[in-house]
Amino acid sequence: MKLKLLNTDGGLKPMYDDDYEEKKKLKRGQVYVASISVFRNVGLHRKYFSLINCAWEYLTEPQQEFYHKNKEYFRKSLEVSAGYCDTIYNHKLKTFVDIPKSVAFDKMDESEFQDLYRDVKYIINNIILTHISEDEFERGLANF
Repeated sequence: MKLKLLNTDGGLKPMYDDDYEEKKKLKRGQVYVASISVFRNVGLHRKYFSLINCAWEYLTEPQQEFYHKNKEYFRKSLEVSAGYCDTIYNHKLKTFVDIPKSVAFDKMDESEFQDLYRDVKYIINNIILTHISEDEFERGLANF
């Protein structure tokens, strides 16, 4: 069970109705163990996927073909290119390969996600979309 809680002078309070319903399931007098972390900004998460979607729309047809017309491959490629990856050994290929880290809320904190956003945006503007200006991309991004 995961709850989003707000820290107040009166203690921790559930943030949303779903969290309140989950908290009601906890028995009074029972001892629980909790893992506390700062809730990541949902707005930035949405903005990140808008960044990916906008960049995808600006790709040329050959660029989209390169990613097998798969936006998810494109996103993961950007994340690896930005350095947000783990290196593992592929026994079949007999070489080390990079795999992107998860961007799930419980896998990456706010600061690391902000860095990911900045670094992926740099890759998009300076390596991938060299056929358009950064200003043009920003105008397009505002529409997503």
